[in-house]
Amino acid sequence: MALAFVLDEHLRGPLWHSILRHNLIGDYTLDVVRAGDAADLPLGARDSEVLLWAERQSRLLITEDRHTMASHLHRHLAGGHRSPGILIARFGIGMRQLLECLILVAHAGQPSDFADSITYIP
Repeated sequence: MALAFVLDEHLRGPLWHSILRHNLIGDYTLDVVRAGDAADLPLGARDSEVLLWAERQSRLLITEDRHTMASHLHRHLAGGHRSPGILIARFGIGMRQLLECLILVAHAGQPSDFADSITYIP
């Protein structure tokens, strides 16, 4: 079973559209939702709320927030919570390369590879 993702609010644009185009092909589709699409994960949700939502839904969080996400994850775990994991896209990564990384993570990764940790991609 493929791993599922939630896109942080600031990734709702080009990455989302690349994923939609990719999923139309039908090969190795990605299960992705965006912050702001679910009623219980509105736009403007705090990072702590996004982490709780991702935990409840068993979805890895994809973000570019390399400045504060580590401290949010630390507090989340210290509060007795778990995390499916956080994937942080490196600055300057091309959309095609990012999409290929997500396909690999989703279809070759195991939940234990990412649980309770931050992984920088690629």
